Amino acid sequence: MNVVWYWTLAAMLTAYAVLDGFDIGVGAVHLWIARKDHERRVALNAIGPIWNTNEVWLIAAGGMMVPTFPRVYAASFSGFYLALTLVLWLLILRGVSIEFRGQIDNVLWRSLWDTGFCLGSLLLALLFGVALGNLLKGLPVGQDGYFQGTFALLLNPYSLLTGMLSVVVLAWHGVNYLRLKVEGELCRRAQKWSRILAPLASVTIVAATIATFAARPGISSNFAAHPVLFVFPLLMMVGLAGGILSRDENHDRHAFRSSMLVVMALMGSAAGTVYPNLLTSTLDPAYSLTAFNAASAPSALRVSFIANMIGMIGVVIYTVYVQRTFRGKVRLGDHDY
Repeated sequence: MNVVWYWTLAAMLTAYAVLDGFDIGVGAVHLWIARKDHERRVALNAIGPIWNTNEVWLIAAGGMMVPTFPRVYAASFSGFYLALTLVLWLLILRGVSIEFRGQIDNVLWRSLWDTGFCLGSLLLALLFGVALGNLLKGLPVGQDGYFQGTFALLLNPYSLLTGMLSVVVLAWHGVNYLRLKVEGELCRRAQKWSRILAPLASVTIVAATIATFAARPGISSNFAAHPVLFVFPLLMMVGLAGGILSRDENHDRHAFRSSMLVVMALMGSAAGTVYPNLLTSTLDPAYSLTAFNAASAPSALRVSFIANMIGMIGVVIYTVYVQRTFRGKVRLGDHDY
């Protein structure tokens, strides 16, 4: 059950990255892609009915760590208190910006919340990438299982590189989503930026991969021990190739599927790189929190897995329902924001 739960948690975080990733990406790019007020309203209409649904996956993943990996939950939410508080406030800023911008018919008021939405999305993408980079590189986890560092330690060169990777990939994912959802000049602008961001995402992924080999020298041994993990780098190459080739306006759906595949492959590769560690200690490998030494009792894992599957079936059904209900192109007048 320990291995099953490790990959279940990874799958839940991947679902969040894929689903909330595109609306974070839309927020990160909408100030310069959607240049006029009506274009920004259309961009918000594209994500407005579903952005809060997507965030359920993050809440579910965090909540399920309590009964399954309580030591990891305790170490994360105590040692990274400032970072998690920033993430919480940025999530709140994005939600408030979406809901408040249309409450007063004033240019300055709308510009204020548009800027807040953009900055909140950019910083959120950056922080998620920084967090992923630190999980890959390792953290000063002590013998007691707690983080022995400061917030400034998290902002190291490697994690900032993975933070930039997150910004680029999610921005690309966001413009590909806009290609599916909007029309006219806004759609053509999204297609243009998709053609720019696809090769840029490829370059940043290559740079981050090289840096990962330097930061974590034993990465190849983990993949050699578990050859099935090579499926993730292969999927990443397929996604990047598909994204670069989906330049034509008739390939909007292929472009979105390509960026979605890249996000999934990045998360899968990260999980495979650190497996079975959940928090890798740079002080002593013996101090690392793994899927085995940080897990609850086997009986608790079995019961929580059953409860999680029941809950996740409901979340999946609701996610599919919302996505299908609001599929297709959006225009002004469709649940305006």
